[in-house]
Amino acid sequence: MLTDADVERWLREDVGHHDVTNDVPGETSGRLVANESGVAAGVDAASAVFDYLDATGTERVADGTAVEPGDALLRVAGPAQAVLRGERVAVNVAAHASGVATRTDAAVAAAREVDDDVRVAATRKTTPGLRGVEKRAVAAAGGDTHRLDLSHMVMVKDNHVAELGLTEAIERFRERASFATGVEVEVEGPDAAARAAAAGADVVLLDNMAPPETTAAAERVAAADGDALTEASGGITVETVPDYAATGVDVISMGGLTHSAPALDLSFRTGSDG
Repeated sequence: MLTDADVERWLREDVGHHDVTNDVPGETSGRLVANESGVAAGVDAASAVFDYLDATGTERVADGTAVEPGDALLRVAGPAQAVLRGERVAVNVAAHASGVATRTDAAVAAAREVDDDVRVAATRKTTPGLRGVEKRAVAAAGGDTHRLDLSHMVMVKDNHVAELGLTEAIERFRERASFATGVEVEVEGPDAAARAAAAGADVVLLDNMAPPETTAAAERVAAADGDALTEASGGITVETVPDYAATGVDVISMGGLTHSAPALDLSFRTGSDG
């Protein structure tokens, strides 16, 4: 949840201690405008920046809305100083979130060309302090947020297996987790995938496998435990999403949705639309 403390931190970083640049009298209006096609996101966060500064949002599009060059995502009005102080932070957060949403939309569309049911999910490879903004952008574009933090699911990774062994690690964390907490196990081959499913994993993460190996692993998991979900992950791009959607996995997770999405080109313009 976005808080006033989040917005205050963003503004403190940008405004600093002695802002002469935006010491402008009077009232004005402005609009956040798309300069390229994409999917809008982070508009609520941008609006919160202006609200904090006592500028009023008069109109905004919903996150997840497709936008074209020239479209206004947000309109505001208020003291000129407030509007000018908020514009850069608002542009930055909305441009970043819209970039995440735009890439997510492309990945979801690529997956749907092959399989209507496979989910495209984000990961925890998010920007510190901006996870909520980024995860909401993923959801707005039709992606799955995956776990939001470490408490949402137990993730048994290669380091745990190296220390405890595959079966022992699953049993240990299963004993310590709530009945409501799922257990996901990362594996690197079809044989380990089958063992993880047989040992009680709720989700088997097929890590860094090529599509043919991923298909084999998904089939092994289904044979070992028909209820276990399969997730493909590791270096998957929008271009390779269709290849993984055809493997039979339930989820395709992509760190690149958040850590590598280019910002959507947005700008802020004051005064009349003309």
